[in-house]
Amino acid sequence: MIGYLIKRNLRIFFRDKASVFFSLLGVIIIIGLYVLFLGDMIQSGVSSIPAIGDSSRFMMDSWIMAGVVAAASITTCMGAFGIMIDDNVNHIIKDFKVAPIKNWQMVLGYIVSSILIGLVMSLITFVLAEVYIVVYGGELLSFIAIVKMLGLIILSVSSSSALVFFIVSLIKSQNAFGTASTILGTMIGFLTGIYIPIGSLPKAVQTVIKVFPVSHAAVLLRQTMMNEVVDLDLVPEIFLASLGVKFMVFDKAFPVWGHILVLVSSMLLFYGLAILVVSKKKATV
Repeated sequence: MIGYLIKRNLRIFFRDKASVFFSLLGVIIIIGLYVLFLGDMIQSGVSSIPAIGDSSRFMMDSWIMAGVVAAASITTCMGAFGIMIDDNVNHIIKDFKVAPIKNWQMVLGYIVSSILIGLVMSLITFVLAEVYIVVYGGELLSFIAIVKMLGLIILSVSSSSALVFFIVSLIKSQNAFGTASTILGTMIGFLTGIYIPIGSLPKAVQTVIKVFPVSHAAVLLRQTMMNEVVDLDLVPEIFLASLGVKFMVFDKAFPVWGHILVLVSSMLLFYGLAILVVSKKKATV
């Protein structure tokens, strides 16, 4: 039964071309801004760092594309959960309730389908990102780096799905969902430090950004992709911190295991909170 629900949700999402497009709209905007405006601004001065030199374009393309993949992992999950909102608003949930389907099966169906949709769309984004990098003179990632990226994408999507599920569990109408999607799509460029490098923001804003799980996913993805261009240990730490390649906590670089712990912990926390909220609703999923 769960398999049927997952297949149904996947078909509904990918059949609606507008839903697929708008789930990637935030990513498209980020790439457009980078190509038109942000690219030259961010790259200026990077080539003056000895460890980077002529690889500045390759390095900064890797930086932006890692952020794009992180952004896709959450915006596409948001689009996937739109199916749950539509089912509630159109009272399709009531039809499920008269069928031999338990509430936890419906909830699991929405969660798994959102993760699968997020993975598919994030992987497509990753492939396009690699194509973009190669077209502009870069190189493909090594096999080991690709494996690492796949693992990080799975972790990022799972964590993002949990956060989005919690947000959606508090929403009752399509208008509210549309507003939340627009806000998320607008904020994602700031949360991943793409529109404005994190180091250029006030300390208080940096702290807020570091609270969001997707920003930690962006850090890990950036470290993986950029380390293929140049040994990051040779790049000044203050430069990496300003670009959000490293998070400084109490004047020390946040470790990789710390980022992973944040993603896993947030995933368990938000799934737990979302299930708690949903279980208390009368017209629950």
